[in-house]
Amino acid sequence: MGHVEILDAKTKDKLCFLDKVEPNATIGEIKSMFHKSHPQWYPARQSIRLDPKGKSLKDEDVLQHLPVGTTATFYFRDLGAQISWVTVFLTEYAGPLLIYLMFYFRVPFIYAPKYDFTTSKHWVVHLACMCHSFHYVKRLLETLFVHRFSHGTMPLRNIFKNCTYYWGFAAWMAYYINHPLYTPPIYGEQQIRLALIVFLFCQIGNFSIHIALRNLRPPGSKTRKIPYPTKNPFTWIFLLVSCPNYTYELGSWLGFTLMTQCLPVAAFTLVGFIQMTVWAKGKHRSYLKEFRDYPTLRSPILPFIL
Repeated sequence: MGHVEILDAKTKDKLCFLDKVEPNATIGEIKSMFHKSHPQWYPARQSIRLDPKGKSLKDEDVLQHLPVGTTATFYFRDLGAQISWVTVFLTEYAGPLLIYLMFYFRVPFIYAPKYDFTTSKHWVVHLACMCHSFHYVKRLLETLFVHRFSHGTMPLRNIFKNCTYYWGFAAWMAYYINHPLYTPPIYGEQQIRLALIVFLFCQIGNFSIHIALRNLRPPGSKTRKIPYPTKNPFTWIFLLVSCPNYTYELGSWLGFTLMTQCLPVAAFTLVGFIQMTVWAKGKHRSYLKEFRDYPTLRSPILPFIL
């Protein structure tokens, strides 16, 4: 039996003293005990650390395996209001789907009144709407049925930033693609067909990677393993890239840019590529740190380049 005291990481004030804590208690269980004395801080809001400026301890960390004495001193930081990842993704992805369709159906007040509820005379506009809708419906279904999240929640404030990005770009792209004055790509049908093949190939690839990553983590666990290619040829890119889901995502948007030949789509693709590169490099670094036998041939997002 040990004691646990929890101090505020900023002020060093004592917030809570837990008596008779079992040595095999996990940080998750300590968070639950702390929550009982401070109901305003539910476990997902809590960051418990060994050092005021240190890293958060994982929920599965066990008390007796931590470098603490009979009275363990932990530091608490409030992570702020939390929202579940599923809610975040559903909000982020449902927005662009609905916003794009409003422009596609030319609801009133977007273009001149004579264009209300009219449709474009270019077949590529209808194809682009199908591809854009397909992409976001796929994302929504993956959020509900495929993804397994290692963290249950994220700070509520992030959702406003993320939605501004996704919703804003969707409106900007949709405004130009569905505009009555929109002109189809220079090379016509050949360009559109090639773009469609690239888009669909990368969508299937992205889905294949998400399934492969899901199968790495058993339900309800947080175990991490090195992803390797499976029998599915779309996963063979794992031989060269740490985050092929981002590689395929980039390919999808390059295909969509080629299909629509629209500047806002190219801007969205570029911004997305920069953000995904940051994420991929972070993931690649953590793989290298965590696994000594991590394949050396892999790059974060683009084979041999980046």
